Amino acid sequence: MRMIVKGKNMEVSDSVREYAERKMRRLERFLDDRTEAVVELSTEQHRSGTDSQIVEVTLVVDGQPLRSHAAGPTHQASLDIVIDRIERQAVDFREKPKDKARTEAGLGKRILEEAEPIVSGKTVAGAGESSEDEARRSRIVKTKRFAIEPMFEEDAVAQMEELGHVFFLFVNAETERLCVLYKRKAGDYGLIEPVIAGQYTPGRNGHKAG
Repeated sequence: MRMIVKGKNMEVSDSVREYAERKMRRLERFLDDRTEAVVELSTEQHRSGTDSQIVEVTLVVDGQPLRSHAAGPTHQASLDIVIDRIERQAVDFREKPKDKARTEAGLGKRILEEAEPIVSGKTVAGAGESSEDEARRSRIVKTKRFAIEPMFEEDAVAQMEELGHVFFLFVNAETERLCVLYKRKAGDYGLIEPVIAGQYTPGRNGHKAG
């Protein structure tokens, strides 16, 4: 495994670098020499002392990027967390059959291709269609079921970027809720967290979700 340990706007001390390299060697038992690994460390001054030391790990396995990050009081503590997370991703990736991986990767694309054109929440009907035709088009004619692996928001963003989709359905590993990530016109991202009506909970900005 080819590995790079670097700092983002900071110098990485020898002790932290050695710790990162030693922890990353855990992954070598199921990764080969073609695997590339980048460990990036940073410090967020605006965060509290308990989560100001950030570590992001990116693995490229068989051309597939796997990413995760963690925050903690020290870079060593963050490394312990993020390497556990990236190890689970790498194990799942290695154990997943290649054809299943390709199937899941193309799932969002197929959904987009098969979806009817939507304008303002209404299906666009063809010219000259009768109400009976429209009613028939409104029926659910196909149901698909697929496994969804929990992931963190930043991993969902990376996966959606890789697939080139405008939305991405995933289970949030932190909240265990089904979420929809979507790309906004401004180029940034939005996140939809569905909740059952009447069971609103405060959102990230202190507002009630709903």
